[in-house]
Amino acid sequence: MYKQMMIPVDLAHIERLEKALRTGADLAKLYDIPVCYISVSANTPTAVARNPTEFKEKLEQFSVVQAEQYGLKNVSSAPYISHDPAVDLDKTLLKAAKDCGADLVVMASHVPGLAEHLFASNAGYFASYSEASVLVVR
Repeated sequence: MYKQMMIPVDLAHIERLEKALRTGADLAKLYDIPVCYISVSANTPTAVARNPTEFKEKLEQFSVVQAEQYGLKNVSSAPYISHDPAVDLDKTLLKAAKDCGADLVVMASHVPGLAEHLFASNAGYFASYSEASVLVVR
């Protein structure tokens, strides 16, 4: 079926990702798909981490917790550092999918508002340009 799943996560907003994380974990267990959790951060201190090394450690810890919580066997993580994540996020996510060889991406989204009618959402942009299958979870 699928060979590699990628689940993008925003470590600053984990509480908003529960449905997408559970959906991804359920698919990973059902089809025995390896999961790579990826996240993007700035090179400067953020609410999540003071530096890229700390960010990497927090993402690794997050992936271990997810593996334990959902009983996943083959889990990895990949941090991406960007000069401006708000601007570079779409292209960084596309690069991450290629880097990890993802053929399935499960990502969280939100109910579209007025802004999404004027500007594409991250999930919408990613789904439009990704070579992988994309499941957007609201």
